[in-house]
Amino acid sequence: MIYTLIVLLPLAGALIAGLFGRALGPRPSEIITTSLLMVSALLSWIVFVQVGFGGETARVPLLRWITSGELDTAWSLRIDTLTSVMLVVVTTVSALVHLYSIGYMHEDDSRPRFFAYLSLFTFAMLALVTSDNLVQMFFGWEGVGLASYLLIGFWYKKPEANAAAIKAFVVNRVGDFGFALGIFALFAMTNSINLDAVFAAAPDLTGKTLSFLGYEVDVLTLIALLLFMGAMGKSAQFLLHTWLPDAMEGPTPVSALIHAATMVTAGVFMVARLSPVFELAPTALEVVVVIGTITAFFAATIGLVQNDIKRVIAYSTCSQLGYMFVACGVGAYSAGIFHLFTHAFFKALLFLGAGSVIHGMHHEQDMRRMGGLRQKLPITWAMMLIGTLALTGVGIPQLAGFAGFHSKDAIIEAAYAAHTPSNFAFWGLVIAAFMTSFYSWRLMFLTFHGETRADAHTYEHAHESPWVMLIPLLVLAAGAVIAGVAFTHVFIGDGYADFWRTALYEAPGKDIRHHMHEVPAWVMWAPAIAMLAGLGLAVIYYVLVPGLPAATARAFRPIYLFLLNKWYFDELYDRIFVRPTFAIGRLLWRGVDGAVIDGTIDGTAKSVLWGTGRVVRLQTGYMYHYAFAMLVGVAVLLTYFILAGGGGAP
Repeated sequence: MIYTLIVLLPLAGALIAGLFGRALGPRPSEIITTSLLMVSALLSWIVFVQVGFGGETARVPLLRWITSGELDTAWSLRIDTLTSVMLVVVTTVSALVHLYSIGYMHEDDSRPRFFAYLSLFTFAMLALVTSDNLVQMFFGWEGVGLASYLLIGFWYKKPEANAAAIKAFVVNRVGDFGFALGIFALFAMTNSINLDAVFAAAPDLTGKTLSFLGYEVDVLTLIALLLFMGAMGKSAQFLLHTWLPDAMEGPTPVSALIHAATMVTAGVFMVARLSPVFELAPTALEVVVVIGTITAFFAATIGLVQNDIKRVIAYSTCSQLGYMFVACGVGAYSAGIFHLFTHAFFKALLFLGAGSVIHGMHHEQDMRRMGGLRQKLPITWAMMLIGTLALTGVGIPQLAGFAGFHSKDAIIEAAYAAHTPSNFAFWGLVIAAFMTSFYSWRLMFLTFHGETRADAHTYEHAHESPWVMLIPLLVLAAGAVIAGVAFTHVFIGDGYADFWRTALYEAPGKDIRHHMHEVPAWVMWAPAIAMLAGLGLAVIYYVLVPGLPAATARAFRPIYLFLLNKWYFDELYDRIFVRPTFAIGRLLWRGVDGAVIDGTIDGTAKSVLWGTGRVVRLQTGYMYHYAFAMLVGVAVLLTYFILAGGGGAP
């Protein structure tokens, strides 16, 4: 019963606020949806303790769902350690976002609709993480895609919000197409979509080939790559990442929900859940490592020069997701999920902290027009500082640190232990850690320190957020401080086996966890050194020599513009995909539909009108005209029959 309530309570809130929100009013809608999410979050923590530390697992059938030919599947909840971790992450952050939104959205006239969308989003994510079969997972997968479209485009009167929502929806559909093909291929090869049956049948597929696009390819490699294509879209990995920064057009609480705990982590969860399949496809795992490393690096480079406070954090999310995929790619799934877990706390903290800044600065988002806000927003500053310390991974190796220190450093150590060619994954992540530290402290210095660059009126009226917004920040800050040190032992330490049990799969003999704890001391210290180097450079640029950033931008203008314009991916995709698609659309519209189809129909209609116009002219209304026409007709018929008869005589 408890598992069912966790999943269905957000759905109940969405239905109540969505169907009856106008009748109930904004305040009751807020209270009902938030209260239901609070209950769901509390129950999730209970399940986390029972499953993770008590060893409970369960399969909870809810209803018979699809029966078609050989496809027979039920809607059921798969409860194991991986599920319990995701339940805590999703419901906790969602409940805090609901509470925060009561304050942030208090002036909006469409609050019932907003809270209905938030709860619907949460339900879809819960359906995804509790799925016991691939179709159910795909249902939740598409559900969060739909809800993200609604939330990103919530302020639909803004053209930018509509464009961002469409962009997120379309780019994700590209990845989802690959995900669907992977599910189809698994069903074709295993005759099942139920996870346990797929996992049992997967080893028998080793070495088998399949004809795909005219080539014979390894079945498991193809399936794993198609599935990972879905993860690339949902988790905004390199090449399918372009939607994520534009999603900032939605309300700030949406950014925290989408980019911290829910939608973007779905891809990481899927790869971890399907680890028995991915572990049998080493080539696909190599691709995962490469894409993850590139994403971590390139997103960090873009974050260096962004000026919108939310976009800096968005690219940080993109980069951190790259870390998680690298962990999965080298087989350290527990480290990847550990970082997903800790990241949810400090990244939601940073997004909501940014929202507090925007709220206090009357919707100003450009960091170039901030500064000196530490005195005006002291609590928000302290919370953002904790989030920054957690994100940059401040801590002392082999002792303790903030949340990100434990999880991110574990991934870097796993990347080194995996011995990728030239250790490119390790060095890529270390360099990304250096850039993460730089742009994170850049955000802090530009926003809260130094002389203010805001206009006098805005700065004078800058104010701290109400407590309904600050309480979620305090809770998340506690998670950002203790989530790492409290759970390192069970996630990646000696308690691994008792905690995870069969929820994650490790290929026999790989033992990446053992090797990652035996790396040289300099490898353990490398992330800390990178963090300190980034902090030092940020101090030089934005505290000691404030004129240096502008001088550097002028001196390296081509590189600066390249990074500022996000590696020109939007322009490239516009030229390669968007313009040709629109050109084809215009051709089909004007050339085929307009000229051929409409031309044929319109031409026929015009011919009929012309003919009827001539016929109508014969309708004079005079009796003698009609009598004369009848006589002429009779004469013509008689002449015809006479001639025809005469022609036929011998």
